[in-house]
Amino acid sequence: MPFVNIKTPEAALSLAQKEQIVHRVTDLLVEYFSEAARPHTMVLIEEVKDGGYARADEVFVVPQAYRAEQSAMPAEVAT
Repeated sequence: MPFVNIKTPEAALSLAQKEQIVHRVTDLLVEYFSEAARPHTMVLIEEVKDGGYARADEVFVVPQAYRAEQSAMPAEVAT
């Protein structure tokens, strides 16, 4: 079972962008492992809270201008 774990800053991606990443990563893995891997492929997108990571000794906070506009969650996800 292929497993991909992607960490991204909190609120940097919209739900639609996350869905697109899931589909594209799954398609990429199917290219390598065959179509039989599709139903077993797991893509986990983890959002790291502001201040929860750093680079070059500097704690990172996503500026408001770079935050994705979150659209309403689909009804089946919101319940």
